[in-house]
Amino acid sequence: MEIIKLSILAITGVLLAIMLKNGKNEYSTYIALGTSVILFFYVVGKVGVIVETINKVQSYISISETYIEALIKMVGITYISELTSSICKDAGYNSVSGQIEIFGKISILAVSMPIVLSLMETIDKFIG
Repeated sequence: MEIIKLSILAITGVLLAIMLKNGKNEYSTYIALGTSVILFFYVVGKVGVIVETINKVQSYISISETYIEALIKMVGITYISELTSSICKDAGYNSVSGQIEIFGKISILAVSMPIVLSLMETIDKFIG
């Protein structure tokens, strides 16, 4: 039922920001930012459970730790870049938002390069 609490928090923050948007626009942005930060830290707290589960799965099947680390990094990069991009869009800075999205995608590509190289080596072994 934690999703209900988070949903209520998010809706309350958004409604409060909408109410303040007509009078004090800067306060509206701060309310939206504060709500996003609270939700972010809550989600980060849940990442530990996901990492523990992935480690249990890794103990049952032989998966290289490099792949697991890359997967966790990619999820983290995606979440942080999407959150940051959304905050920038809400504040009206679409160009900054676009740059954050591009940087996030390039970062994910960089993190995935060792996996791509490993895949290419495996394909080369099968072919050659």
